[in-house]
Amino acid sequence: MPVFRDADALRATLAALEPDSGNARSSDGVEIIVSATDEDRDPLAGLRAARPDIIWIEAPRGRARQMNAGAAVARGSWLVFLHADTRLPAGWDRAVESAERSGAIAGCFRFALDSRHPFARVIEVGVRWRVAAFGLPYGDQAIFVRRDVFESMGGYADIPIMEDVDLVRRLRVTGRLVPASYRAVTSARRWERDGWLRVTARHLRLILLYFAGVSPERLK
Repeated sequence: MPVFRDADALRATLAALEPDSGNARSSDGVEIIVSATDEDRDPLAGLRAARPDIIWIEAPRGRARQMNAGAAVARGSWLVFLHADTRLPAGWDRAVESAERSGAIAGCFRFALDSRHPFARVIEVGVRWRVAAFGLPYGDQAIFVRRDVFESMGGYADIPIMEDVDLVRRLRVTGRLVPASYRAVTSARRWERDGWLRVTARHLRLILLYFAGVSPERLK
C-alpha cells in the first residue's frame, strides 16, 4: 500500500482489514505492507504505533517506487497493490486463490465508488466496459499478480504516472489477467471535490494522450 500525505484515508483502509471489521484477512500468511515516504513519518507515527502487525517501510516518493519497495520486502507468492483510499471487500483473498487455481498470472477487483451520486454508477459501468473490452484495469482496482511474474518483469516502471497501465499492458503479453467479481471500493473524494465531469474528462484525456505516445513525464 503506497501512501503520501494521506494518513486519514490510510487509517480507514487499514481499519477495514482489522479482524473485527468483516473484511479481515482469512489467512495468517497474509502480510500488510505500507510503503510511505520520509514526509509521512510524523503524520503516521500514531498509526504506526497502533498497528505493530503491519510492516512499515519508507521509500522515495512516487507510487511506482513505493510499490516496488513494498514488493521487495514481501514474502508471499502473490502481491496485491492497494491504494490508500481503496478498501478491499470481504473475502478478497478468495479472488486471489481463484486466479491462482485458474492458472492466471494476475487479476483485479471490480471498481466501485463510495458515493450515491448517479454519476458514480455511470463511472462504474464505464470502468466495467473498459475492463471487458480492453482488458485494462487501473490501479484503483487493486491489481494482484504472482510475485515471480512481477519480479521477472522488473516490477513497476519508474514513471511518474500511468505505471498501472504500463504494468497491465506488459502482464497481458506475459499471461492471463482475470477480473474478479468482488468489489474494491474507492473514495469518490476527487470527483466530489473537483467535479464529476471534470475529473472524468481529465482521466479520459490523460489515457488518450498516453496511448497517443505522450510521455508519462509530460502527462505528470
